[in-house]
Amino acid sequence: MSNHALVPRAGVVRATLGCWLLVSLASSPVIAQDTVRAVSPTPAKPDTGKKGAPFFHRTDMYVTAGFVGGTMLMFPLDEHIAIQLQNPNTQANKFANNTAKAFEFFGAQGPYIIGGGLYAIGWVTHKPGLRDLGWHGVESVIYAQALTGVLKGVLGRARPFVVNDSNPHDFKFFGGFSNSDRTSFPSGHTTTAFAAAASVTSEARRHWPDKWWSTWLIGPVLYGGATMVGISRMYHNKHWASDVVMGAAIGTVSGYKVVDYSHAHPDNLIDRVVLRTSAIPTPDGGVRVGFVLETP
Repeated sequence: MSNHALVPRAGVVRATLGCWLLVSLASSPVIAQDTVRAVSPTPAKPDTGKKGAPFFHRTDMYVTAGFVGGTMLMFPLDEHIAIQLQNPNTQANKFANNTAKAFEFFGAQGPYIIGGGLYAIGWVTHKPGLRDLGWHGVESVIYAQALTGVLKGVLGRARPFVVNDSNPHDFKFFGGFSNSDRTSFPSGHTTTAFAAAASVTSEARRHWPDKWWSTWLIGPVLYGGATMVGISRMYHNKHWASDVVMGAAIGTVSGYKVVDYSHAHPDNLIDRVVLRTSAIPTPDGGVRVGFVLETP
C-alpha cells in the first residue's frame, strides 16, 4: 500500500483550510488598507496632487514582509501538504476535481477576458470607472506575470509531480527557462488571480466608496476566489504550498500598486493612451477611433 493511501481524510481538510487561512491572512493588510481609503472623504477621481508621492510606502514593506514570512513558513510544510492533497480518496472526488478546473480558468484566461470586457463596456457606455477597473486589472496581471515568469525561469523549482511529492527543495538555477517542469515557484495562476482581485478591489473602492458592496462583497469574493485558484493548483499537483503563497504576494502587491500609481500619476503615458481613447463620429456617418495626449 502506498504512503498516500495512509493519509487520513481529515488531514486533507486541515491542510486545505490551513492554506486558505494563511493566504487570506496574508492578504488582509491590503484589504484593510483599501478599506481605510474607502471611508475617507477623498474624492474618487484621480488625485493629481500626489505626483511626487513615493512609489513604495511603509505599508508596502509590512505587506511584503508578511508574504515573505508566510512563504518561509510554508517551506517546511510543502511535502506534508502535497502528500495529503494527493490522497487517492480526495483525488477520486469528481466534484472537487471539476471545481478545481473551474477555478483554474480564473487564474489563466479569465482575468484577461473579464478585464477586457469591462474595459470595452466602459468605453462604449462612456463610464470611466469601468474602463479604469477593466484596464488596470489587465495591466496588473501583465506586470505580475512578467515578474513571475522571470522568477520561474531563474529559480527552476521542480513541480511536485516531478519529484513524487517528496522533494520540495529541488531547485536548479535558470533551469526553468528550458524545462517547463521546473517552473513551479511561484504559481503563475495564483499570481494572476490575486493581481486581478487586488486591482479590481482597489478600483471599486476608489470609484464607489459609498457603496456597501465595494467593500464588503467584491473584496471577499475576489480574494476568496483567488485563494481557491491557489488551492486548485495544489490539488492538481502542479504547485507546492509555498509557490501559492509567493504567487499571492506578487499578485496582490502588483494589483494594488498599479492602481495606486495610476491614480497618483494620472498623466502617465500608458493610461493617457489606453484610457483616453475615444470614438469620434465622422461627417459621412462613420466612426474614427483616436486618443488625446495633453501637452505641457
